[in-house]
Amino acid sequence: MKWILHDWNDKKRLKLLKNCYKSIPEHGKVIAMESVICDMPQASASAKCNFQIDVFMMAQGAAGGRLRTHHDFFNLAKAAGFKGVQFQCFVRNFWVIEFFK
Repeated sequence: MKWILHDWNDKKRLKLLKNCYKSIPEHGKVIAMESVICDMPQASASAKCNFQIDVFMMAQGAAGGRLRTHHDFFNLAKAAGFKGVQFQCFVRNFWVIEFFK
């Protein structure tokens, strides 16, 4: 999935990942590409860009969508039933995130 999880409120994105969890085999994984905001504010160009996207989404009222932190994704993985989550690669403001069953 690319830029899907940020579009929804917490309830809907949890439902989406629970459905993914049910659909994959026993040792499967779900791969997502998402922008992730920092837990602590940073002055880097990529951090500023992500915060601008987050404010834009809030202003648009996009179905409760927002960018989330690494911590948010760990909590989401646990709530959906996944055993783990790994942030594999960061390229041009996107993280490749793996959710492991």
